[in-house]
Amino acid sequence: MQTPGDILSRNRGLTAGEAAARLRLEGPNLIPAAGARSQLRIILDILREPMLALLLAGGLAYLLLGSPAEAIVLVCFAGFSIFIAIVQESRTEHVLRALRDLAAPRALVVRDGRPVRVAGREVVTDDLLVLEQGDRVAADAVLLDCQHLAADESLLTGESVPVDKRSLGVGEAIPETPPGGDGSPLIYSATMVTRGRGTARVLATGGRTQVGRIGQSLSTLELEAPGLRRQVSRIVRLAAAAAGVVTLAVTILFGILRGGWLEAVLAGIAIGMSLLPEEFPVVLAVFLAMGAWRISKVGVLTRRAAAIETLGSATILCADKTGTLTVNHMTVTDLWRPDHGAVTVVGGAAGLAEEFVALLETGALASAALPSDPMEMALHDARADRAKAAGEEWRLERTFALSEELLAMSNAWARSGQEGFVLAAKGAPEAIADLCRLKPVERAAMEGAVHDMAERGVRVLGVAEAEVAGPLGARQQDHRFVLRGLIGLSDPLRPGIRSAIERCGSAGIRVMVITGDYPATARAIAAEAGIARGDVLTGAEIAKLDEGALRAQLATVTICARTLPAQKLRIVQALKAGGEIVAMTGDGVNDAPALKAAHIGIAMGGRGTDVAREAASIVLVEDDFATIVAAIALGRRIYDNLRKAMGFIFSAHVPIAGLALMPLLTGLPILFGPIQIALLEMIIDPVCALSFEAEPPERDVMARAPRRANEPLFSARMIVRSLTHGVLALGLLCTLFALAARQGLPAETLRAFVFFALVSSLMALVLVNRAFSRSIADALLRGNPTLRFIAAGIAAVAAVILLSPSVQQLLQFKPLNAGQLALAAATGGLLLFVLELTKRGARRDAH
Repeated sequence: MQTPGDILSRNRGLTAGEAAARLRLEGPNLIPAAGARSQLRIILDILREPMLALLLAGGLAYLLLGSPAEAIVLVCFAGFSIFIAIVQESRTEHVLRALRDLAAPRALVVRDGRPVRVAGREVVTDDLLVLEQGDRVAADAVLLDCQHLAADESLLTGESVPVDKRSLGVGEAIPETPPGGDGSPLIYSATMVTRGRGTARVLATGGRTQVGRIGQSLSTLELEAPGLRRQVSRIVRLAAAAAGVVTLAVTILFGILRGGWLEAVLAGIAIGMSLLPEEFPVVLAVFLAMGAWRISKVGVLTRRAAAIETLGSATILCADKTGTLTVNHMTVTDLWRPDHGAVTVVGGAAGLAEEFVALLETGALASAALPSDPMEMALHDARADRAKAAGEEWRLERTFALSEELLAMSNAWARSGQEGFVLAAKGAPEAIADLCRLKPVERAAMEGAVHDMAERGVRVLGVAEAEVAGPLGARQQDHRFVLRGLIGLSDPLRPGIRSAIERCGSAGIRVMVITGDYPATARAIAAEAGIARGDVLTGAEIAKLDEGALRAQLATVTICARTLPAQKLRIVQALKAGGEIVAMTGDGVNDAPALKAAHIGIAMGGRGTDVAREAASIVLVEDDFATIVAAIALGRRIYDNLRKAMGFIFSAHVPIAGLALMPLLTGLPILFGPIQIALLEMIIDPVCALSFEAEPPERDVMARAPRRANEPLFSARMIVRSLTHGVLALGLLCTLFALAARQGLPAETLRAFVFFALVSSLMALVLVNRAFSRSIADALLRGNPTLRFIAAGIAAVAAVILLSPSVQQLLQFKPLNAGQLALAAATGGLLLFVLELTKRGARRDAH
């Protein structure tokens, strides 16, 4: 015979120490992820890059010209490019593997006698799994106890119809039945619980499970953002086509006008390298992978990289109250009985009158024996020290689940030695009132008590009981219930909620609370959190509105109360139809359509079901509203920095290409060949991929309105600004080049002078692109350790070139005197001054 607490007391699960020891012995509960690229695959992908082909072609041309040293240098540059790319790609794959581990299903297990939620990888053999509807099973297991549990095993069988499960009988051997078919006590890793609840003992984990043996993956992580990828691919294709045409034209022009077709090939390759923006896809891959990693560090898992670009556009954030705004740790604070009035609860059931202890006991009987819901856990904790008389034994016979038609659930218990059943019910007060068929006077008294509690932000449950002498009916409504009273539970706000709400307001993001709670409760919590006052819309009112009316009503609504999970989809669709960019939180099976429909679906990692997590684009590791706001701020920062890097690439290629092309048009000495261009690319690549990614956020990152959802990454304004910066740099450098050439400087000295002036100008372009809105002085003072390391590296390379005659000979440079070096360095400072003037003018125009 089982009492309500028997399952928990007999099945205390493993201790934390036992679980840790088994995890060390068995290894993590992981299945090899599909889609991960091997080192060989990464190398083969890199070898197809056009820049690498140009470097190798340049090396071959130098070799044919009888310059093996230059050829070796270009081949070394090619090898260095491969090395850098492999390091970056491997780092990206490492980050993605870590994110896949985070994305694996979480599991509710019993450790040291209490349910705790752990990462799926930490489940071990003999763990006790607590399973609820919507959970994805973390390991192969045998059911010890279940109520109306069914599972979708289509992943293993191909059959889409869920199969019913039963618990293992006392003394029964564990069967070796395959997946599929009703009546089995076995449940399998990666399958989905579609109905009911239960507890199960783990039999196998990781590669030893059914799904592990056939090499299937539990989850996948999207590696690219389609919108950004399409834009970048389009720009790269256009630039590559243009570079090809110009390369061919320059080669032919050089060969005809100057003779020497191998030199013409080298000149053409240099022009092609200067025009080819091969950094774009590298920068995008690094930024998205590192962006997802940065967001995961604040407790938000990015399942779809497209969410990173969408985060900065969110205009409305629809949030659950319980567990998102609040700490999701409820305690019983108020009790009310129709015949005894209200009392305040302090320290559980101790000191309460027997009538109120009985009310708590009935509430606990209406809850799961192994509770995972915070309210049910609070009910069990409150009556823990005053349980039913020790001599009474109870057996759970049946559970009537909560439904859309009736927001209440009941457990039917049989008592040892007695006929009939006791039904304990709990749920929404109005649903309990309907179950009890209250008279108008009785209903009014109950509603008054509910209102008093709700106005103080207390969540209210109605509790009822029924004695059934004969067989159980098909529905809860088939039994005659008696109202036992109301139980009020409080869930305090999470720390920092008010400041997070304020940040949303300053960022132009409207916060809407969607809850199943009583309207007065939701209003009290919203007011305490600092959410702007607005209209309140209930689920019953939503049901009566057509789509147009709902869209119009939601424009002024800040609280949707007494809503059903299925109504979230209508809310999302109405908000989207009204032009909002919607971020929506959810945790249940029924939330999945709304999460998928929202621009940014946000699933709860703590209490959320795996159905919700798989439908969402991001997952909160901890169910905390503040982490959503932090993710939005990071999303804006990542997108800002990505645009800064792309702008720098545009502007940097203009002077490089212009200086490579100018001598061919003017008859001046050739400045840059493939070696010098490759060396410049070695400067641009790490600056783009590393420095800009680490840029701190703009001061107004959360003080400006969301950007337009259809705003292109390569906007006309950004392209014009970047090209303007590049043209100004090119004009200044061409002027220096012409003046220096007029003074009769040798070609090698001229080449070295213009090269270092160009490097100085590139650093100026980095500084001017570091901040959209700040002055150059601010950009110089902003903290970015990565940029300091890169600047130090560039300075070290420059010192090697200046101090090493052999390197100078290889680069076809001659030493510069102090005046020439000072003028080259001053070029960057002069360009910075000019760019600052244009930036100030742009800021004045914006105002």
